[in-house]
Amino acid sequence: MSRPASAQRVTRFGTTVFSEFSALAAKHGAVNLGQGFPDFDGPEAVKEAAQKAIRDGVNQYAMGMGAKDLRVAIAEHSARFYGQQVDPDTMVTVTSGATEAILDVMLGLVDPGDEVVAFEPFYDSYDANITFVGATARYVPLRPPDASHAEWWFDRDEVRAAFSPRTRLLIINSPHNPTGKVFTREELEFLGGLCAEHDAKILSDEVYEHIVFAPAKHLRPATLPGLAERTVTVSSGGKTFSLTGWKVGWVIAPPPLRDAVQRAHQFVTFATASPLQAAMAAALRLPDTYYAELAATYAAKRERLLGGLREAGLTAFAPQGSYFILADIARYGFADDIAFCRHLVSEVGVAGIPPSVFYSPEHRHLGQGLARFAFCKTDAVLDEAVRRLRAKLAPKR
Repeated sequence: MSRPASAQRVTRFGTTVFSEFSALAAKHGAVNLGQGFPDFDGPEAVKEAAQKAIRDGVNQYAMGMGAKDLRVAIAEHSARFYGQQVDPDTMVTVTSGATEAILDVMLGLVDPGDEVVAFEPFYDSYDANITFVGATARYVPLRPPDASHAEWWFDRDEVRAAFSPRTRLLIINSPHNPTGKVFTREELEFLGGLCAEHDAKILSDEVYEHIVFAPAKHLRPATLPGLAERTVTVSSGGKTFSLTGWKVGWVIAPPPLRDAVQRAHQFVTFATASPLQAAMAAALRLPDTYYAELAATYAAKRERLLGGLREAGLTAFAPQGSYFILADIARYGFADDIAFCRHLVSEVGVAGIPPSVFYSPEHRHLGQGLARFAFCKTDAVLDEAVRRLRAKLAPKR
């Protein structure tokens, strides 16, 4: 055969870093703080709701836009936590996870030759999806805390320079994976102003919306003045309810934007698993105490791992949200973050993720002095990881 087997759009994508380091963790018997999924299950009442739906015969195709009860529950959740009024019939589409939702947004709103502005480090599907739709990515780096900035920050001049007449979409991920940054009202208003100036839309990825640590507060861009008509909100139940394997996500957008996303969704998956949609509706209606306990639990886990990383000699940045911690590894003397993380797995017995893979080639050096650790694990797992780090991780002389 003279033609390559792969389409050109996928040739630059290899095995994901998550697959590589999960395999290495299994090979070396390492404590896996790499891939970001909880090693514990979500609420029993939600799992029982899924089983009940199966027993009750909720097993055929759902409506393409999503089961009515789940769309209503998503609208109720938006009003309850953000004061946002959402029409469940014209503003919501249910998807197979937030990852599908992001692809649907790209397919529905972005044309070949358009430009998409995003912050880096980024969730890796952003880059792939921008490639799939034939657009060009314009990345702006987030900078770590320093003497002038208490939290991760961005240079406003760099953001302005990334916008052009071809800018079609800005991606905002808040709380941010992997830095843990929670964007402030002032930052969101600045970004919204740029989008208004360039008539660009906003994709707001909010999957960690309920994992936020005081005094930080998650703000939904769609609720800020002037942004509702240009914002597509993406979220899911995986992180909030520790049910990542269910892959139930959703899009909230004004009708013209929701319709564009729906047109793509109908030919990507058409519909998401019916019994899991029924259960997710029940999950979203859990009492306020559930959401408060979720945040408190993750706050304790954050402190547990932060303290352990620092006691092991790592300079760890405290996240404002999400369940990841980035740590500065420069003092250990490795060539880059990949070499460090491979050493960590094979010699220390702890798996992290090298975050340079979440940067564009132009800015990859910004991630090479960092490592990412997930704290969505049981306390026993976190404690064992800390024990190994303290015992075996030593700076290079």
